[in-house]
Amino acid sequence: MLAKFTAYFITNSNFVLTDAAESVVNVVASSFAFFSIYLSAQPRDQNHPYGHGKIEYFSVFIEGTLIFIAGAGIVIKSTYGIFHPNVIHDLVLGAIIIGATGAINGILGYYMTRKGKSIPSITIEADGHHLLTDMVTSCGLVIGLLLIHFTRIALLDSILSILVGTYIVFTGYKLVRKSVGGLMDEADFDVVTNVVKFLSDNRRNAWIDVHNLRAQKYGNELHIDCHLTLPYYFDLNKVHEEVSLVDRMINANATKTELFIHADPCLPECCHYCNMPDCPVRYEPKREDIEWTMDRVIRNKKHFEQE
Repeated sequence: MLAKFTAYFITNSNFVLTDAAESVVNVVASSFAFFSIYLSAQPRDQNHPYGHGKIEYFSVFIEGTLIFIAGAGIVIKSTYGIFHPNVIHDLVLGAIIIGATGAINGILGYYMTRKGKSIPSITIEADGHHLLTDMVTSCGLVIGLLLIHFTRIALLDSILSILVGTYIVFTGYKLVRKSVGGLMDEADFDVVTNVVKFLSDNRRNAWIDVHNLRAQKYGNELHIDCHLTLPYYFDLNKVHEEVSLVDRMINANATKTELFIHADPCLPECCHYCNMPDCPVRYEPKREDIEWTMDRVIRNKKHFEQE
């Protein structure tokens, strides 16, 4: 941030100011992100039985909002600069400073996005994407400053600033959109699709159907609950065995999650798609294979009720 503002005071360029203004957002947002990561890592307590992970979505919302405001401010100031241009100078020196800061942000952003996905942490990942965005804008800035230097067209300073400011506004919007989705428990279709595919590929005869499957994220913790239809004559030990098997298989092969499975007894209407061999209470022979798709599995109905 200090380096970029130094470049601005050297060049007096609105274009450089766009990058400097965004770096202020970097510092403020990262400070809040630091606190949110600390808070989200705290253990569950009586007031927060699912942990403190939701604070991460709020942190991303703050960061996205600040980025959006910074971008909007850049567009407004640059538009004013078209009609009241500044005298700009020393653009090559400014380009060198901006290029160096962009390279540093790019390396850090790449590391943070990879780390954010592996932990996982939406806050670290979002902050990493922000720094990568900053690297892209810095690269554009260097090219733009050199272009202005060699063409001597001062008007390009404000025009390029407006373009970069618009890009920053769009980046802020995407972060805000992602955070609001998390705060409102928007479905993570990638996770659900992966789990449904795994269950379908590894289904056992006793697993007559799976329905009402829902996934919810609390920061880096994922919670999944669903209903599993089993033969009604299974005793409690056998039901527990099958439910535990589903839990172990998903956590070992599909995704790390806290899984809550409600066991449903089968009904006579399930017989026509049930795979249980030698079933002692079968009302009719199996005559249909029902594919486990996301559309079927997320509904709060047994599969025969969806037909």
